[in-house]
Amino acid sequence: LQQFSIPLIIGVIAGLVIANIDIHAYEDMVDFHIFGDNTKIFGKAVTVHFLVNEIFMVFFFGIATKEITESVLPGGALNPIPKAINPLLGTLGGILGPAGSFFLLAWIFYGGGSDLSTVANGWGIPTATDIALAWLVARVIFGASHPAVNFLLLLAVADDAIGLGIIAVFYPDPEHAVAPSWLLLVVAGMAAAYVMRRFHVSQWPVYILIAGGLSWVGLVKSSIEPALALVVIVPFLPGPQTTHETFEHAHHGASDATPTPVVPEETAHEALELHYQHAPLNHFEHQLKLPVDFGLFFFAFMNAGVAFASITQVTFIVLISLLVGKTVGITLFSWIGTQFGFPLPEGMGVKHLFVAAIVAGLGLTVALFVAGKAYEDPVFQDPAKMGAVLSASAAAVAFIFGRLLRVKDGED
Repeated sequence: LQQFSIPLIIGVIAGLVIANIDIHAYEDMVDFHIFGDNTKIFGKAVTVHFLVNEIFMVFFFGIATKEITESVLPGGALNPIPKAINPLLGTLGGILGPAGSFFLLAWIFYGGGSDLSTVANGWGIPTATDIALAWLVARVIFGASHPAVNFLLLLAVADDAIGLGIIAVFYPDPEHAVAPSWLLLVVAGMAAAYVMRRFHVSQWPVYILIAGGLSWVGLVKSSIEPALALVVIVPFLPGPQTTHETFEHAHHGASDATPTPVVPEETAHEALELHYQHAPLNHFEHQLKLPVDFGLFFFAFMNAGVAFASITQVTFIVLISLLVGKTVGITLFSWIGTQFGFPLPEGMGVKHLFVAAIVAGLGLTVALFVAGKAYEDPVFQDPAKMGAVLSASAAAVAFIFGRLLRVKDGED
């Protein structure tokens, strides 16, 4: 269930089914005030939708950040940093490509009409990539250890971080003006996490509750999407980079001044693995991954419930921008990067890049998230959400091209 993102998929299906059976009952569930109509947190009503989108998703993005943090540490797939330049160029293409496609298609379908400016406001929707599904699909298509998986993971998280930044700048909360001064609380959270790391605090909940709490409050009070709260905190958790020191210590002795017997290779690696398992960064993921994966059912259910009758030109604008705009943008920008001396990760070629770019068109989770911010009117919001749901078809397209181009580990 966890490995194949079944809760997320079931949530999408359940949301679609119930919304198409009784849309009013569905909306009542999504907007249900758990603690009463008058209960608010920093001016926001405590509905089921609020708890899922603005609190639960904090941990989803936190775990995604953990994966990126490990990949840029010594020994990671994107270390040293120059190795990350190409994926980041791909990320830029993954933003500009679909955004450009969206504007072009909006003009084609709505040019000259009064709805053009309203529709064009949704350009940020296809800039997102669903981290969970993209990672899953990439592992199936390329093989779990293929460098394209980490490449796509970095690209997806960077995509979504930029996407949430786009929300903050271009889709402000209509009920609360943006207040940048509150971002000082986010900085305070980062400082608190840094101090805790310097004092060797090893319990990850302390980082999340204190530093993460400050970051979350700062983002909420700034009227900036709080789902990013842990993105700037998780990298401070002590992680696997210390295992290299542990290995050297176990294998060669504590220091030249106090020599110790050399530990056999097998024992040294066992010590390395044991230390890795107890690293706070790793512990954070192990203890939260299961509830987060199953919690995605609720996110999908709360955000994917749209009626099939709502399919309009907006649906196809979103879908084409995700499938075509992202593929072209990522492939082109990363290829240009290789021409300027920023190579793809070792083991990746243009064919792997092309298939990975198709996978990045899976905009489901975060595209749904952004659609809810881009449009207030259901006349536009529901078709946009349907386009995000249908972007799941990118998995099938990528699988077909993956087989044709033989991109999986062990294939020519």
